[in-house]
Amino acid sequence: MKSTNEDEPAVVVVRAYDFVRWLIPKAERFPRNFRFSLGERLVAASLDLLLDLVEAAYASDKSRALERAARCVNSVRYLVRLSKDLKIMTVESYGFACERIEEIGRMTGGWQKANRKRE
Repeated sequence: MKSTNEDEPAVVVVRAYDFVRWLIPKAERFPRNFRFSLGERLVAASLDLLLDLVEAAYASDKSRALERAARCVNSVRYLVRLSKDLKIMTVESYGFACERIEEIGRMTGGWQKANRKRE
C-alpha cells in the first residue's frame, strides 16, 4: 500500500489495531493486583483509541473523533509509562509500545492537520 495523505486514515487504523492486538495479551499477564485496574484501563484506552480512529475514518465530521483519538493517545502513553515504572511491563515491551504510540500519535496529528485544512 503506498502512503499518501488519502491512505493515512486507513494506515493509522491498521497501526492502532495491530497495537491493540499486541497489547491485550500483555495486559492479561499483568500481576493480579494490577490486571483489573491498570491493565483494564490500558486496554480500554487503547480500544477507545482504535474505535475513535475507525469513527473518524467513516464520519463526515472527523474533527471530534480525531480530538478524542489524540486524547486517547496521551492516555495510553501515560498508562504504558506507569506500567513500566511499576515494573509491570519490561523495558523492551515499553520501548516497543512507545514506538507504536509515537507513530500512531504522529499519524493522528497529521490527519487532524489535514482535516483542518479541508474544513
